[in-house]
Amino acid sequence: MELVPHNPTDGVYPASDDYVHAMEVRGASRLLFVAGTMGLDPAGRPGAGLAEQLDLIWSNIRTILASAGMTVANIVRLTSYLRDSSYAEANAAARVEALGGRPVPTTAIVAATLVSDWLVEIEVIAAG
Repeated sequence: MELVPHNPTDGVYPASDDYVHAMEVRGASRLLFVAGTMGLDPAGRPGAGLAEQLDLIWSNIRTILASAGMTVANIVRLTSYLRDSSYAEANAAARVEALGGRPVPTTAIVAATLVSDWLVEIEVIAAG
């Protein structure tokens, strides 16, 4: 599988260091669509705060990817749902760390979560 980032420089705003406008996936034989994943522990309890929930989210995403024989290196698209816009910086930092600095197309949306204790929900698309 080959990942080809596309960041046109004319006619569109510039991408940042942790973001690409588009990712072309060549030669993938599998796609994995991961549902919105929350910062819940194995018993279904939310982490105590934003940092703990982000740690749990990325641990949960790694576990889900591993069940399909994939890792975070297979993530080609990511959407974050934030309960509050003030979570954007911490969410971006957690994403950059989890992906080892590899930029992927991302979207962050401020939305009410189904349970008020769920501060962030992240869904990903992975290819392999």
